[in-house]
Amino acid sequence: MKVGSSSLTTAAGGLDADRVDALVDALAKVRTGKDAPEIVLVSSGAIAAGLAPLGLEKRPKDLARQQAAASVGQGLLVARYTASFARYGVRVGQVLLTAEDASRRAHYRNAFRTLEQLLTMGAMPIVNENDTVATAEIRFGDNDRLAALVAHLVRADLLVLLSDVDGLYDGDPAKPGSSRLDVVRGPADLAGVEVGSAGKAGVGTGGMVTKVEAARIATGAGIPVVLTAASQAADALAGRRTGTLFLRTGSRSADRLLWLEHASTPRGTLTLDDGAVAAVVHGGKSLLPAGVTGVEGEFVAGDPVDLLGENGHIVARGLVNFDARELPRLLGRSTRDLAQELGAAYEREVVHRDDLVVLRG
Repeated sequence: MKVGSSSLTTAAGGLDADRVDALVDALAKVRTGKDAPEIVLVSSGAIAAGLAPLGLEKRPKDLARQQAAASVGQGLLVARYTASFARYGVRVGQVLLTAEDASRRAHYRNAFRTLEQLLTMGAMPIVNENDTVATAEIRFGDNDRLAALVAHLVRADLLVLLSDVDGLYDGDPAKPGSSRLDVVRGPADLAGVEVGSAGKAGVGTGGMVTKVEAARIATGAGIPVVLTAASQAADALAGRRTGTLFLRTGSRSADRLLWLEHASTPRGTLTLDDGAVAAVVHGGKSLLPAGVTGVEGEFVAGDPVDLLGENGHIVARGLVNFDARELPRLLGRSTRDLAQELGAAYEREVVHRDDLVVLRG
């Protein structure tokens, strides 16, 4: 379950204790019932909670002041959750992630183990982006996307996105004539739907556009999504009809591929000839040096890079096996020739197919 800043804080900044308690009441009730589900809570609100204590009237635009607000607000947020869940005898565990944590295989495996152990021990994981250390280049940017990725990481059966409106509408819900979509079966159902930006309170970064994108990520990975108002959290968790239901559109993929596609920051690009594009995109093949015609960027082995066609369009992303400085002398050559001249270490793929995801539109 993901809850946004606007559902936890006042418009002026600062936590709304009654809203936090209401959410915790709903979570605790479902969590202790018969056949109770395990719940991971992805919670925004750290930056918003830190605004008022620092004398800020609205969310700052510069990263340094956002990080300062997060530093103050994160402690307040977790303290509030800790006190509220303590009413039910539930322990809280804080898990802070950056996009870099998510895109590196060892890091997200550690995140999975931590979340799994917290659930096993009966604690409530509270996940948030680590705003205090994340740079502009390696941020998730919104917790909706983070929630979709965490849902996949923990093999969730359902992702619930809580908002300040009760679902997805085909227009501005404040205007007459707009209707709520009860079920979204796929992209075709979203044709013509107007998706707004961040809410009026100005304390968050999301809005409906990020929730729809999070739903696309989750449903494409085989996880259905319910988008509803925070006040209807209990109904969503109990399986009662509420908000907008996004049906799954795909099946579960390998963890690293979903993270690679949606949470990684490419460190460079490789340009492929037409034959290599066909092999990678349609043939499910690894990328070999013979199919690479150009290299840009500064990266080392293990970094994510975008793979481009000759027309400059991105066709795939993968984890590269060579440093950027090594690649120019390998381009256009067969692995057999490279092994004979440079040694067995060079008889390998530039990007292995197991570390590559095809990007579609």
